[in-house]
Amino acid sequence: MYLKLDHPPVSLDAYRPYMDSDLADELASVAAELRGARVAHLNATAIGGGVAEILQSMVPLFNALGIATERIVIEPTEAEFFQVTKKIHNLLQGAEGSLSERELEIYHGNLRQVATAMRRDQLSADVWFMHDPQLLPLAGMLRQGQPCGGGGAAWLWICHIDLTRPNQSAIDSLLPMHRDYDHLIFSLQQYVPVKHVTDKPVYIAPPAIDPLAEKNNPMDEKGAWDIVSSMGIDSHRPLITQVSRFDLWKDPWGVIDAFRLARESVPGLQLALLGLTQASDDPEAGETLQSVMAHAGSDPDIHLFHDPGLIPVGNDQAVNALQMASSVLVQKSTREGFGLTVTEGMWKGKPMIGGNAGGIRIQIDDGQNGYLVSSPQECARRIVTLLQDNDLAAFIGAAGRASVRRRFLLPRLALDYLKVAREHAAQ
Repeated sequence: MYLKLDHPPVSLDAYRPYMDSDLADELASVAAELRGARVAHLNATAIGGGVAEILQSMVPLFNALGIATERIVIEPTEAEFFQVTKKIHNLLQGAEGSLSERELEIYHGNLRQVATAMRRDQLSADVWFMHDPQLLPLAGMLRQGQPCGGGGAAWLWICHIDLTRPNQSAIDSLLPMHRDYDHLIFSLQQYVPVKHVTDKPVYIAPPAIDPLAEKNNPMDEKGAWDIVSSMGIDSHRPLITQVSRFDLWKDPWGVIDAFRLARESVPGLQLALLGLTQASDDPEAGETLQSVMAHAGSDPDIHLFHDPGLIPVGNDQAVNALQMASSVLVQKSTREGFGLTVTEGMWKGKPMIGGNAGGIRIQIDDGQNGYLVSSPQECARRIVTLLQDNDLAAFIGAAGRASVRRRFLLPRLALDYLKVAREHAAQ
């Protein structure tokens, strides 16, 4: 029904080079106020996807700060659960349709089983962080009767997805469950569904990347090209890359269209689409992949990477190598809760082109540290400009890295979460 995950410990000193003195002092101060509290982070998948990546670094960092923290991943008994939650994800991001009675029963029924198992095992915490719609009903289920952690526990729901234009029927049926939480956290202010959320404290905490993670460790371009060449890409020709799961909202079809247009001006250009998704909560990936493969056709310059078993290195190494070897990186999403692949690419000092959507907008200041685009044609023009102007590409890349360092590294996000927990403790 659920799984407790252990993560290797981390030294707080390892993060000090990435924090200015004010951030380091405030983080230490807030953590000291919460020392002795027991914290639990819950999400829906052990590996794969942005939330899993954040938590595999966040949990060790909390522990390094002296806060006893564990991570719990739900394990529903029905495979259909993730088909339903993927549909919920799409609906909340604006897809058409509605949830059937059967789908709602699968959703709530599996989570009731998880809650029953957790209560049976007497799991307890002082602060519960529940991540994303997959877990939204859990607080209400766990707080029934004798709540886990007692009546004084804090229950926080963190929504990482883009709610700017949600499907109205879905949000009407799901959002009332937010009342079972004490605090709500969204990635952007514009994601807050103000018509539904009027009686709970709301906090804004954009996601962040871990500078110590393998995919974000420095890799020189020669080492990167050694890996990329072993993946079948020609090291003597320019490369552009999009790293993301094969998902409707990531618009891989539009990336292919932009690449083909750009290649008319940059002969020999190559495209890599890396989507080695390991997330168990994305059952649509296979269907999307087949559509993307058909769109790519037999073009030898389009490289689709989807099967981890066919890659000569691990997923994180492949991401790092492709991003470092690429001249330009793309994330042409049409909806995006935040877009950690944008952050990762900018952190590597590479010029980034992002879709003019959601959380990408708060990362990219158009024309200053990257470019925002709304069509394949616009994307292609930006690709060509960056490939033909090395000085501009270097300037944009350096500005992108600097902005990530200031705003989107893990210690800042840890501070945001801990400050919300402190608010409850102060009540």
